[in-house]
Amino acid sequence: MCGRTVKPPKRGPVRKTCSARCRMALSRHRRNNPYPEAMLNTRRWVRADNKRPIMVDGSPASSTNPATWASFTEVQTGAGDGYGFMLGDGIGCYDLDNALQGGELKPWAREVVESISEPVLYLEVSQSGRGLHVFIEAVEGRGSRRRVGDGGVERYTRARFIRNGTPFTL
Repeated sequence: MCGRTVKPPKRGPVRKTCSARCRMALSRHRRNNPYPEAMLNTRRWVRADNKRPIMVDGSPASSTNPATWASFTEVQTGAGDGYGFMLGDGIGCYDLDNALQGGELKPWAREVVESISEPVLYLEVSQSGRGLHVFIEAVEGRGSRRRVGDGGVERYTRARFIRNGTPFTL
């Protein structure tokens, strides 16, 4: 948070902050804004009307036309009932359908999440309350879809709209 070098510990987990003060500042920052900098610093945000992407003024947004996207700050107000993210430019997403039961990951979904080889940026519960979005760092490529357990897993890295949900922690 402060820019100081973090000394590796002799034992125990790797530290992410240099001091208790920085750890508290990082905690407050994450609580107030759960999205990673990699997502916040891009103009890939749009408003949403249910699951339909729209621009701040309410007109349709396109997952393939950057002229219809905005910054995170710009989408905090406007038409619709929320906001979402357009995948691409190094950011992809695994969309796990029917992955949660009673707010907990089902065993098959936990296995899928733990097997993801790309760096994970952020996790959230989907709008339905039963699915999970796992945002990742990823090279753009073709999407994929497969059935797993009693749900499904889709992986997309470009030209897709993901309606944002509620932050989730493993």
